[in-house]
Amino acid sequence: MRIRPILLSAIAVLGLLVGAWWWQRASDGREARLPRSLGGVRADAGVPVASRAGPDSGADLAAEADQARLAARLAQLFRRSGVRPDEGVLTFATEAAYREFLARAGDAGVAVLARIEGLRAVRVRVDDYDAFAGALRGRGGDFEAIGANPVMQPPAPPPAEERSSSGQTPVLGGLLSALGFEAADNSAWGQGVLIAILDSGVLGDATFGDNRVKTLDVGQGFTGADSAHGTAVAAIAAGGDASARGVAPAADILSIRVTDTNGQSDLFTVAQAIMAAAEAGAEVINVSLGGYATARLLEQAIDQAQAAGAVVVASAGNDQAGQLAWPAAYPQVISVGATDAAGWQMAFSNSGEQLRLTAPGYAITTAAGGGDRIYFSGTSASAPVVSGAIAALLSTNPSLTAAEAAQVLQTHANDGGTAGPDASYGSGVVNLVWAMDRDNASRVDGAVSAWVFDAKAGTVEVVVQNRGAQPLSGASLAVTVDGAPLLYPLLPLEPGASTSVKVPVVSERLEVNGKIVFRAELAMPAGTLDQAPKNNRAAAELAK
Repeated sequence: MRIRPILLSAIAVLGLLVGAWWWQRASDGREARLPRSLGGVRADAGVPVASRAGPDSGADLAAEADQARLAARLAQLFRRSGVRPDEGVLTFATEAAYREFLARAGDAGVAVLARIEGLRAVRVRVDDYDAFAGALRGRGGDFEAIGANPVMQPPAPPPAEERSSSGQTPVLGGLLSALGFEAADNSAWGQGVLIAILDSGVLGDATFGDNRVKTLDVGQGFTGADSAHGTAVAAIAAGGDASARGVAPAADILSIRVTDTNGQSDLFTVAQAIMAAAEAGAEVINVSLGGYATARLLEQAIDQAQAAGAVVVASAGNDQAGQLAWPAAYPQVISVGATDAAGWQMAFSNSGEQLRLTAPGYAITTAAGGGDRIYFSGTSASAPVVSGAIAALLSTNPSLTAAEAAQVLQTHANDGGTAGPDASYGSGVVNLVWAMDRDNASRVDGAVSAWVFDAKAGTVEVVVQNRGAQPLSGASLAVTVDGAPLLYPLLPLEPGASTSVKVPVVSERLEVNGKIVFRAELAMPAGTLDQAPKNNRAAAELAK
């Protein structure tokens, strides 16, 4: 059984053409089929287990007395599934050890592919495992870690289902509406803020105007055949054209291509790019890719970026998994899951305790480069929504730091799922209107925020949230179940807080009718003027 929203107003919704990729051309505007349900890949369907145990310690490896066994261990480590074959990531305990290794690398059976000076880290290709083992043996104290180089890439395309209808609402050109705005001039949002896009590169497009996109090369060049992905991500964060409007169109963009010609990246390159972005002055670093293995090096790069005043925003992943991909899984990262335009979690969106926020990520009209417009879906789309929102807050509140702006979004988010933070929605769904109006002491906004079906308890939980600036006392919730009325008085709610009522589900009625329709309306205290009365009412359908 599943519960899904019912639109209370008569809105004609344009469908998203179902396809095997995470976007489709937004050109002909034909009505098309949408997924019927929130179905997709099972949570256990071949999703790797996220692991921190990427590298072995240098001391452990170098303590191996037998050179042949050490060479075999290194080959096994660097050739396992999910890593760049025959590549190693070495981090050094001291500057002297780092410099000494660089000087003798040619005799150590390796080629140095890249290095990160600030982290004393080296990416190597092993050409001779026996020589490499000989160079390491007995030098355990030189290394912080010796590990493989895990592959990272944009999240897999959301699964397509050949179904005729859906409870999911595409965003299309209504991104600002999905963030809570009925009308807004966002032309100055992001002014003076640099957003780094660590992705596949950003192609030229009118939505970026003149001289707003800067580039930085960390060894992958600037653009490639896969650059439509990075272009779409950048446009959602900061596109300025009416046909591909982003959240913060006045922000500058720093494009750092981290993917190769196969569309893949790796942990070292992402860490290198995070460091480079922070050094270039980016306040927001967007990473719409990830993987299910990590190493301390990536966390060190994130920590360095934070120390420089930047925040890293990353996509949670599209595997319908109960875990986040790295780097989103790090608690320091602003991890982002995907919702539709109505704020319902998309089934493909990964969940996990580390999830910070959710944001629109379903069929957003955006740019693909050269004037092309596409519908873009996935947590790859949701992350730049949050990056753009942080940039918008920074430009309208210059005293904020990037970390403070991210926290504002979390504390002023629409509660999704069960009352309070949860693994599916994090702190909630981004509500940029509320975040920007947070200092309005007269703000009054009570909302029916979410529906949750608990099959074990046999109840539907209706969540109510106080999105105002004052305590909410004396409100009540009227619920009808297939037309039968119920009334629930609500306890006082502090600003930002949520509560819920649990409505019993009569299973016999569901068996006979095949569905139950719930409607809820929040009655505000007498004499109270709600600034957003539309969100006082909501409806949902529980179907077999």
